[in-house]
Amino acid sequence: MLLTLPRHQDPRLLVGIETNDDAGVYKLSDESALVMTADYITPPVDDPFVFGQIAAANAISDIYAMGAKPIACLNLVSFPSDKLAPEVMNRIIAGALDKITEAGAVLAGGHSIEDAEPKFGLAVNGLVHPDKIWKNSDAQPGDRLVLTKPVGSGVIFNANLKKLVSPDALDACIATIATLNKTAAETARQFDIHAATDVTGFGLAGHSFEMARGSDVCIRIDIQRVPIMVQALEMYQKGVSTAKNAANRELVSPHMRFEADLPPWHREIVFDPQTSGGLLLSLPASQAGPLTAELIQAGVTDAVVIGTVEPLQDHLHIVIH
Repeated sequence: MLLTLPRHQDPRLLVGIETNDDAGVYKLSDESALVMTADYITPPVDDPFVFGQIAAANAISDIYAMGAKPIACLNLVSFPSDKLAPEVMNRIIAGALDKITEAGAVLAGGHSIEDAEPKFGLAVNGLVHPDKIWKNSDAQPGDRLVLTKPVGSGVIFNANLKKLVSPDALDACIATIATLNKTAAETARQFDIHAATDVTGFGLAGHSFEMARGSDVCIRIDIQRVPIMVQALEMYQKGVSTAKNAANRELVSPHMRFEADLPPWHREIVFDPQTSGGLLLSLPASQAGPLTAELIQAGVTDAVVIGTVEPLQDHLHIVIH
């Protein structure tokens, strides 16, 4: 839709809307560029403080996915003040502030509106050197792909509404998505990252497709190496899904092929929409092992090489094997 609107030609806009990247980037000087993003979500959990943490980690992640450092945030709040007490909003923002502070950024204000249901997120600004921006469109044949968090949060939260998920599995899911991608990004900056994105609403297949299409390459994912949250596959096997799986599958299916012999319910995991998912990093094959080792040593224990980047042979941008 945005591509149909009039375009502003400004050479200082280093990253715009063309490749569906994680954030916009505007050059301030030869040494500094401003990275801008906004994201907000509905509550995946009942605890308002934890909701604020997750929403903040989700929004700030786009800054990390560009190789940048977050510096300042604005609250984006939709709140039914006739249904929920002011203390609930206070706890949501307190949770967000906890993650903003952990990220080394500041909360500078924000905006709130009345709405039928609570929604919360952030507009986030970050800084990056203009020559060190990570885009989602520069993956190169021969690269390896490193994923830093497991997938499966979408189906876990939906299954929890049906009381099918164990408390331990739910707690593990919440802990994962409330974790900032700060350590992963800071560790990865020591390596030659060719392309990066974070895995969120379009799922692993959707965000891999955006990277592959933008880079004009084929991405091959080894499904056996993809880290998956506890009980996520079990929930798909039980018939649980999410409201976004079908749309994600429809978006990617014309451009992908399953070579792995998987039942239909198992395939759904690559379309599972993530909240505050991990970074997907494309880098030279020789650096993938060392990066993964350093990530694990730094505490990003689910980091793993999940695939390869190959030249585009036909219309297929994604192969799952």
